[in-house]
Formats: sequence, C-alpha cells, structure tokens
Amino acid sequence: MYKLVSGITAGMVLVAGAIQADTWKVDPAHSSVNFSVKHMVISTVRGKFTSFEGEATWNGKDFSAAAVTVTADAKSISTDNQKRDDHLRSSDFFAADSFSTVTFKSTVVSPAQDGKFTLTGDLTIRGVTKPVTFDAELTGTVEAWGSERAGFTAAATINRQDFGVSWSKALDNGGLVVGNDVRITVEMELTKPLAKAEGK
Repeated sequence: MYKLVSGITAGMVLVAGAIQADTWKVDPAHSSVNFSVKHMVISTVRGKFTSFEGEATWNGKDFSAAAVTVTADAKSISTDNQKRDDHLRSSDFFAADSFSTVTFKSTVVSPAQDGKFTLTGDLTIRGVTKPVTFDAELTGTVEAWGSERAGFTAAATINRQDFGVSWSKALDNGGLVVGNDVRITVEMELTKPLAKAEGK
C-alpha cells in the first residue's frame, strides 16, 4: 500500500510539473547565435547564424527542469565576408546543401548559484551529434509588450574536428590557418504570452 501511495503521489507531482511548464519561444530580434575561432593563430574571426529558432519548456521559476531546443539554418552563417562565408557553407566546412541545420537539444540542466547553471545536450553539426556542456546564466525575467520575457546566455568551446568540420591548412610555424577550437556564445530572449486574468 505504501508503495502504491508513493507511486501515485510521485505521478501527481510529475503531472503537476508538466501542467505548470509552458513553452517559451526565442525572440530572434533580441537573440543571437555567435561563434569565434582563431585565424593563423594570431587573430580571431567572429561570426554568427542570422536565421535560427528555438524554444524552452519551462515553468518560469526553476530552470533545472527546463528543456531547451535551438535550431540554426546552416546557410545563414555570416562572418561579414562573402568569399569566406561561401567557403564555410561548402563541403570543406558545414556542407550546408546536405546538412541544412545546426541543432542543440538539452538533456540535463544542472543549477549552480546566482542564476548560473550548466546546460548539457546534444549538438548536431554536419550530421554528427556529440554531447556538449554550456556554461549558462539566467539573466532575469520581465513583463513587457503583452508577454513574459526571460533572458539567458550560454557559452561552450567545441573542437570542430569532432563534428567532421575538418578542412585545415598548416602554417610554416606549425600552427593552423583555422583553429580547431570554436567558441560558441548564445544570447537568448525567451517569450510567452501573459496569462489572462480569470473572467477576462
């Protein structure tokens, strides 16, 4: 009997959590998906994906129970240099004609303190999926323009070779034209409509 009652209680808690969780959509006008990588060892090239979407299933309070998904259009990659961007879209790098999206789906959120947490999930680039952990921070929530809004930032460093993004040329000094370590920085503003007052 005790096990039965415990099981029912646990089920009620899970159902209640699911009911309270809402879908928050990424506001692309106030969000960004950026990356940076070393060029010839001595400088840094910065870029971004200009077309992306995402959402978080979240109760608006405890982010440790959230589920986050972000999808970027691989062809929208931009480094403010057309020749370089065309090369990045080619089979040497993202092979965007064959692998049209870059995706991240969270699997575990581990809270730290002061709104900070780690966000672990599956990152897929060029059809290759690997686990990646982002250091993240919930920067706050507000009510504005008929919606609730929440901001968070996340950053991680990956080795592009792990995802088959393998084009490379060596310099005479032993360095690489394009570094292997890529820093990904995400700035997201999530929104959901304000709940209507009862009877309105």
